[in-house]
Amino acid sequence: MKQIAAVILGLLVIAGTSYGADMTKVIDRAATIIEEFQQIPEESIPVDVLNKARGLAIMNVGKAGFILSARGGNGILIARLSDGSWSAPSAIGTGGGGFGFQIGAEMTDFVIVLNSEKAVNSFGSAQGGTVTLGADMSVAAGPVGRNAEVGVTPSAAIYSYSRSKGLFAGVSLEGTVITEMKKTNAAFYGKPVTANEILSGSVPKPVAAEALYTALQPYTVALPILEGKTVKAKVVEAAPVVKAAPVEKTE
Repeated sequence: MKQIAAVILGLLVIAGTSYGADMTKVIDRAATIIEEFQQIPEESIPVDVLNKARGLAIMNVGKAGFILSARGGNGILIARLSDGSWSAPSAIGTGGGGFGFQIGAEMTDFVIVLNSEKAVNSFGSAQGGTVTLGADMSVAAGPVGRNAEVGVTPSAAIYSYSRSKGLFAGVSLEGTVITEMKKTNAAFYGKPVTANEILSGSVPKPVAAEALYTALQPYTVALPILEGKTVKAKVVEAAPVVKAAPVEKTE
């Protein structure tokens, strides 16, 4: 009984990681995730995919189970701006539970590539600030390998990439609900801001995201990269960043 109680407590902790996290730490972790994904050439996200990406959701999700299971995590969402650089980050989270015979725990890093403006806008204008992958937009496992050939037109609105450590095998994002964390954004930027304002470039880029922009610099390309058509792009210098408000508040 004590073991079951400990597992349940652990599930609650994991499910609660979506709320009240230090945004600066979440952004730094997102930068690390991008760097780690690209360290192994044969398993990395193709450069062409990242160059064509209209947006990225980068998350760390924990899952644990002992008959009952729970999953929760947090991360950031950024969009590519018209000059090819990346927007300020918007806080996102996910969580959920399930029932079934499963015992174990894992932590999984996700990079979710948004392949179209429509996919980005789905997050910026989502009713209630939530998007369900596989329902609101199609999601598929993305091609891998740094030099992998990628079709001109992506096969899905979203490509998903994951790296897991734990006892669960096979990670699917189908049905995953991603939520805009409005209170975290308000605490981080010092005022209420919407995901649409952040992703459109209306919110200045915070100095706390410098490491993230550095990690993404190889994929910061000058537009135009048009829907269904790619033209030659060049790397542009990262845009200046500004200091954001300190974060201590919780959801």
